[in-house]
Amino acid sequence: TLMREWFSQLAWPALAGVLAAVLLLNTEWLKLPTSTQGADSYSHAVAVATPSVVNIYTAKLVADQSPVLNAPLLRRFTNPGERQPRVERSLGSGVIMSEDGHIITNRHVIDGAQAIQILLSDGRRANAMVVGADPETDLALLKTDLTGLSAIETADSDNISVGDVVLAIGNPFGFGHSASLGIVSGLERYGLQLSAFENYIQTDATIHLGSSGGALIDAEGKLVGINTLIYTGANDDSNEASGIGINLATPSNVVGTVMNDLIEYGGVIRGWLGVSVDLLLGFDEQGRATQSLLVTDIEPGGPAQRAGIRVGDLIVGLNAERVTDARQAMQTIARLRPGDRVLVGLKRNETEFDVEAIVSTRPAGE
Repeated sequence: TLMREWFSQLAWPALAGVLAAVLLLNTEWLKLPTSTQGADSYSHAVAVATPSVVNIYTAKLVADQSPVLNAPLLRRFTNPGERQPRVERSLGSGVIMSEDGHIITNRHVIDGAQAIQILLSDGRRANAMVVGADPETDLALLKTDLTGLSAIETADSDNISVGDVVLAIGNPFGFGHSASLGIVSGLERYGLQLSAFENYIQTDATIHLGSSGGALIDAEGKLVGINTLIYTGANDDSNEASGIGINLATPSNVVGTVMNDLIEYGGVIRGWLGVSVDLLLGFDEQGRATQSLLVTDIEPGGPAQRAGIRVGDLIVGLNAERVTDARQAMQTIARLRPGDRVLVGLKRNETEFDVEAIVSTRPAGE
């Protein structure tokens, strides 16, 4: 009897422990699919954005430079004027920005094309026409007559940070819609001398050939940039990459400004002061590093000359704000509209003072 009571006292706690473990395991087993399909998946973001990303196919006529036809023996039997030009085809991607058919892409995707066709994610095809292009940012705006389009929702690219999750959606190698995952690796990348106004988002989300012009989206499926290029540091002579490819995208805020101007004016309107400047580094009284813009040239009759700015002046402020980033200061001027007034802080012969300049239209190519 004592043995039975002792065994009973020992067995019940053990049995309770086994039952608790079973319940715990069952609970965890029930939770496992939820966690696996939740935070670790970006299928919702891709599903939201993919209907707004289109494949772009272009065709242009180019002169046939076949080395066979140019051979001296065959040249006598062929008339160069009778040779038929061949059709060169290329592919890229674009993003639907409005329900009435405006599509943004890269200018280099459609440059020189005589025919442009888009393919939607639902399988529909249509021709597209060029509304306008901006060489300064390598962006172009297309228009299609298709209806029932899904316009992408745009995020404020000024609010993204290094480390944010992003996805690139495009048409790599003509395979169709494809997504790649990465993070924002850097912001405001410039100095590549690939366009006049460089302000790229750097990402490690892979951008393949054919994905140029596609969407860079955040984890909610909102547009944060247009995938623009892969910078490899290739040598122009050897055409070989000297480093790992860097994936770059044009911020959505820049895209929005360019698109609105192309729709309203057919071109991008940028402010212009009529000065050429060089970056000058220095130190203030506290020994802190400073930046200013040394005026090296003045456009005759331009806004700067009319305001009294001279060659040799230092631009140290804009609208009562000290210049802390010279490149950013020049982009601030470019974002102004003709007729806007800007207070320019100058330093001349150790004397600082302000002048007011009326911004003019930035001439093409300046």
